[in-house]
Amino acid sequence: MAEETFFSLILPAHNEEERLPGCIEKVAAFVESFDRTIEVLIVENGSSDKTYELAVNYAAKYPWLRAVKDEARGKGRAVRTGMLQAKGKFRFFADVDFSMPIDEIYHFIAPKLTEPYDVAIGSREVEGAVRYDEPEFRHFTGRIFNWIVRVLAVRKLKDTQCGFKCFTAEAAEILFRKQKIDGWAFDAEVLFIAQRHKMKILEIPVQWYYDGSSKINVWRDSVRMMRELIQIRVNGFKGIYR
Repeated sequence: MAEETFFSLILPAHNEEERLPGCIEKVAAFVESFDRTIEVLIVENGSSDKTYELAVNYAAKYPWLRAVKDEARGKGRAVRTGMLQAKGKFRFFADVDFSMPIDEIYHFIAPKLTEPYDVAIGSREVEGAVRYDEPEFRHFTGRIFNWIVRVLAVRKLKDTQCGFKCFTAEAAEILFRKQKIDGWAFDAEVLFIAQRHKMKILEIPVQWYYDGSSKINVWRDSVRMMRELIQIRVNGFKGIYR
């Protein structure tokens, strides 16, 4: 009988041909030091470069790695696909750029062994968190957006958009089967559903390094995310997340 997979790492990847090699180098070192069963899923979605071909090549090299192709675009869609194909007892998604040091993943796992909760999210705002090299304007716009998220969708949580989140298998199966948003605001949607289902959410302080090559356009994507937040509220009123 095959051993149960303890941990799944999901990496959504859209046009990541340049950043993927460095990411895999970090992941390989992490997997080598990890003392439990682990799988890594690279979920390529709608890339126009060689992201998927690279992922397939790495999967042939590393037995713990799977390359998953999803033709449709959207980070939310890629994360949902990975979460529902994953087999781990705990399922974690991260951005390929790893603006958080990969070893910080251990902070998301260890508390689960002694404290029961359903969702653990990385936070750049709770006590103990550190931001490095972030321009003041980006920090300001991020705080404004997170305030809007708290007003429209997710109560109390200080940082809903940090790109590092971990779910128990049970929570992942419930939340990602109900998720409807494929775009950037999917984080807020998943947390909105978790709160509706009275799941326990823990914010974990992280060390976070600003990456100037981020694919988020502050103005364009903020407008899009606002529309998605309103859609989340509409979906909630319609009872779609029950």
